[in-house]
Amino acid sequence: MADIRALLRAAFEVEHREHLEAIRRALAEPASADLREIFRRAHSLKGAARAVDLPQVETLAHDLEERLAALSEAGVEPVQALDPATVQVLHAALDAIEAACAGETLAIDEKAEDEGDSEASPDGSREFLRIESETIGELSRAMQQLTGDLQGRDGELAVLRRLRADLRRMTPGAAGVSRRVAERGDLEQALRTLERELSGLIQQHVRTSWALERSATDLRDGIEDVSFAGAEGYFGDLGRMIRELAREQGVAVDVRIDGLDTRAERRVLQALRDPVIHLLRNALSHGAEPAAQRAAAGKPEALLVWLSITAQAGRLVLRIRDDGPGPDVARIQAAAEARGLFGDRAADAAPPSTDEVLNSAFEPGVSASDAVDRLSGRGMGLSVVQEAVRKLAGSVRLERRRPIGARVVLTAPLSTARQSIVLVEAAGVAYGVPSHGVLRLVRTPAAKIETVGGGPAVRLIEGETEIIAPLAPLTALLGGAAEIHAVGGHVSALLLARGDRRLAVAVDQAADVRELVVGGVDGLGLDPALSLGAAVLEDDAAAVILNPDGLMDAWLRRERGQAGSGIGLVAQTFSPDAHIKTVLVVDDSFTTRTLEKSILEAQGYRVLLAVDGVDALGVLRSGETWVDLVVADIEMPKMDGFSLLQAIKADAGLAAVPVILMTSRNDPEDIRRGMDLGAEAYITKQKFDQRELLATIGRVL
Repeated sequence: MADIRALLRAAFEVEHREHLEAIRRALAEPASADLREIFRRAHSLKGAARAVDLPQVETLAHDLEERLAALSEAGVEPVQALDPATVQVLHAALDAIEAACAGETLAIDEKAEDEGDSEASPDGSREFLRIESETIGELSRAMQQLTGDLQGRDGELAVLRRLRADLRRMTPGAAGVSRRVAERGDLEQALRTLERELSGLIQQHVRTSWALERSATDLRDGIEDVSFAGAEGYFGDLGRMIRELAREQGVAVDVRIDGLDTRAERRVLQALRDPVIHLLRNALSHGAEPAAQRAAAGKPEALLVWLSITAQAGRLVLRIRDDGPGPDVARIQAAAEARGLFGDRAADAAPPSTDEVLNSAFEPGVSASDAVDRLSGRGMGLSVVQEAVRKLAGSVRLERRRPIGARVVLTAPLSTARQSIVLVEAAGVAYGVPSHGVLRLVRTPAAKIETVGGGPAVRLIEGETEIIAPLAPLTALLGGAAEIHAVGGHVSALLLARGDRRLAVAVDQAADVRELVVGGVDGLGLDPALSLGAAVLEDDAAAVILNPDGLMDAWLRRERGQAGSGIGLVAQTFSPDAHIKTVLVVDDSFTTRTLEKSILEAQGYRVLLAVDGVDALGVLRSGETWVDLVVADIEMPKMDGFSLLQAIKADAGLAAVPVILMTSRNDPEDIRRGMDLGAEAYITKQKFDQRELLATIGRVL
């Protein structure tokens, strides 16, 4: 009986969240809301609470049901029934239900802790996992397959030992060499036999290595399914928390949370919960304005506080924004200067750039607040945010939204295990930079390097816009020599991107892109803000992994004059009505993505990149940019091209976006399947050339 009760409670945990989220989505668009559907959700929620014996939740759901029934019976249009005051009342009822459900869950968890063991979470609390039996079965099968493949290596070892013994017997002059083997004909025959056996052994080794790699991948994917979780379990209750705080402060607020279905490693989500709470409270504190001031600015009565969660290029990206007055740059700069963060500057020296000032808001004691209250604490919250994010090898930045508001962008790896790293070499030392911070690789003739704003720079094309990016030697950013080395008359560089700013970091060579395990290491001799740790390469050599945001900040401090001149800033003027078309390229191959990006940008397209279908959906659903076309590979991990296409066409908000599929297999069945799912075109890489790609895109657009 206890097992059945636990199963029912687990089902209710999922079901009640689904109902609450659906009702909140409907209330966000009152004019198009279906009151009957909202009523049905409330009624179903009441029945589910009764089934699992939660009387308090049942009563609250019944009250909500009665209120909705009264609105429906009034016979008015939803836009009249769901006026702002009514929407606020309904949100309060939903918050009460959510709080009651959370209280029941907490009581269940505390009782379970007294009865048995559970997984310990990073903060020392207990976390209980519900794992489907199918997932356990898949993990077991993957482990068995890997064990079998490893056993196959024992046979290879036996053959190698026998071949070594045969070679020793055939070596001229060795003890025990018989007259028969010493004869030339027999020796040649023995060598041919040895060659055949070695060839067979090589083939077997290749097959076994492939099988091991496949088994290891299956096992890794299975473990990821268990170790990853949806963001809703960690951030789903924050909307209620902010609404309650706003009611206490007398602030009208419209809280929106998107992307709660985004999945990341549990320890990453848990570590980011407190920083996100700090940022949401900060948005409420700094974004609140008098009603008259908002009305004069043409803003709605309620302050918008929006949390968006997406997965992009192997990174978890959280954006917290508000439509308040935006960060007070002058006050932040004054507070930072009072703490000596910009050093002693001569009267004629260049002032810190806006980027540098906004970054200083994350230092302890720097704040634009005049007073300390329940929501803000003189910047200490933001310093806690930065410390927590750095421990995850992540980054955080504050931006001014145009024309109004503020936005904080927080990124961290989806998993703390492996990261995609661009390996480079500078002054004979190996370094790595996470690929999420590298917009692309640049190779420019040394003769074309210019001096702009008092420092070296290179001219680049982004979309159909020419930009001038400052060029800084990696060694100089790390505190060494400021020399740019040319190899074969060309300079290699990594083009870093952060918001609208671009920076080309010169290196001796860009070696490779690999999936590596990055571990924290002390005593690297670098500013902690510059290093994320180290990774061990195949030859047991170590590479220091650098923080791209740290490199950008180092340049901002080092070259304030050049930064203040506006060099490296890209004006983001793209919109759905602009004539520049945006293409999302989805491919798990770094080389292919880079090739297609170069081809398309040369033709004036704006190009966004994604590493697989899950990453692509995060870009499409983030709402950060308009995508005119998706060009997707078929064979990708996590979500292949077919599944991505199906997801796009099933989403009412994305169904109109055209999709071109690309694959290395010219399989008529694949082509037919892609076209049946709604692809606009299908290109095979075997006959791929840039003319075909551009012609196909031109035809589709």
